[in-house]
Amino acid sequence: MSTQHEHDPDMELDCTAVLADVWLMLDNECDEATRARLEQHIHECTPCLEAYGIEEKIKSLLTRKCGGDRAPEGLRDRLKMEIRRTVSITEIESD
Repeated sequence: MSTQHEHDPDMELDCTAVLADVWLMLDNECDEATRARLEQHIHECTPCLEAYGIEEKIKSLLTRKCGGDRAPEGLRDRLKMEIRRTVSITEIESD
């Protein structure tokens, strides 16, 4: 895994797109081509791998706490917004 592209604007856009689609992969709501593209990027990009791990843990927590059902949309939206805010703050502090 390489973090070499962390400051490459083209890759940051790709990272943003990958992180936006992570929930599709976690919820098994994407096709195989999309899954393969996401998995390849995640395995090659340390920041995305870390973010994916956080998303995966949140999904697991929601599954346990919500009895295996999907979390209510409002809760999912609030969690996603908080995660993005936290990731943005972490990125700013890293720069």
